[in-house]
Amino acid sequence: MAKLKSQILPKAKVEALLLILQKRFEKNSLNNELKWTDVAKKLELNPAKLFVLNEMEKTGGEPDVLYYDKKSKEFVFVDCTQESPKERRSLCYDETALKSRKENKPKHSAMGMAAEMGVEILNEEDYRRLQKNIKVDTKTSSWLQTPDAIRKLGGAIFGDRRYDQVFIYHNGAESYYAARGFRAMLRV
Repeated sequence: MAKLKSQILPKAKVEALLLILQKRFEKNSLNNELKWTDVAKKLELNPAKLFVLNEMEKTGGEPDVLYYDKKSKEFVFVDCTQESPKERRSLCYDETALKSRKENKPKHSAMGMAAEMGVEILNEEDYRRLQKNIKVDTKTSSWLQTPDAIRKLGGAIFGDRRYDQVFIYHNGAESYYAARGFRAMLRV
């Protein structure tokens, strides 16, 4: 998959995407203290970010604003789909893991695909924050940003929700499963 170039969506696509995002924003209870008009204004000033949000939407992520980062003055969008986005599953953790597989290589890596899309993979803190607001990954799991110390030893971490609890686990970074993908994060 080639790296996405920063592109500008056609006006009709922008309007359609903004309508989807607005409806989702108003429906979810993630952002009670935020106003859609503030989010929309920031999005309209960042057409390249709208292109990336569209990629998150196209791959099944259902992005929404999880919170406003007061320090960086950015809205933080994350994938809020019930299960790990369908078009981003069956991936090993990163390019190093992908190259290390001798047989049965997956189509891509989570970190590689995230970089191509222009997003970050959720870290453990934001994954737990999402899980506090919406119960996700009850049948799937999502790779998470992995601390360097773990990655240097060949591992990677992922999260899911089972038995009404959020679990963070480890696996070999080269492993991949049909039910494991990644959740994206985009700062606007």
